[in-house]
Amino acid sequence: MKSIISFVIRYVPRKYLQLVSHKVLRIMAVVYKGDKVICTVCDSGFKKFLPYGRKGRDNALCPNCLALERHRLMYLFLQEKTPFFKKPLKVLHVAPELCFIDKFEAMDNLEYITGDLESPLAKVKMDIHQIPFEDETFDVVFCNHVMEHVDDDIAACREINRVLKKDGWGIVQSPVYPLPETLEDKTITDPAERERLFGQRDHVRKYGLDYASRLSKSGLRVSEDNYVQTLPKELVEKHALPINEIIYYCTKG
Repeated sequence: MKSIISFVIRYVPRKYLQLVSHKVLRIMAVVYKGDKVICTVCDSGFKKFLPYGRKGRDNALCPNCLALERHRLMYLFLQEKTPFFKKPLKVLHVAPELCFIDKFEAMDNLEYITGDLESPLAKVKMDIHQIPFEDETFDVVFCNHVMEHVDDDIAACREINRVLKKDGWGIVQSPVYPLPETLEDKTITDPAERERLFGQRDHVRKYGLDYASRLSKSGLRVSEDNYVQTLPKELVEKHALPINEIIYYCTKG
């Protein structure tokens, strides 16, 4: 199972996976049914989660809603540390994850808008370098695992800052590695070389520990919240949360 999933996510374009993967995995949701782990997003219980990733992380993917470790952590963070589920909010979700879309669209307190350049799941076709909305339109912006793909991450974050309201906030996640600073070389265009240096063929940089300070150059105020480290160990294990994932919480600069 681990090798099959690794092969599929490496070689099948993401836009096609988004259309069919949840239908295929419904079978696995029945097979894996149990109570050892519980998904925070869909509240389903399983004997364990499915493996996921190019190197096959164990206990990662919820077969029911397709939430990964980072999605389960973000959902819990939104519940416990933000007014996301209570306050009337206008939300822009860039490159929306399937596990969140139905949940957020069903929430009466949200005006929920999804946008992406390629994703078939998004309602608005948009380039994050030129977000097609007026200044100070949104209370909240989510943008997860996008910045490592875009040509100009600072310009993209500048756009996020522009469309946030004065008291707006957001979450902008990306893979971050224990490097002193971000590795980037725009002359590297060969997919195989990008995979070797940046981790994936469609990544254009590999973020280091300067991630928050780098994105802050856009005008966004980016803070690091080590939320998962404040949670009880048994809760982390019950939801299979990522123990080293920092939440990058942003406010309008």
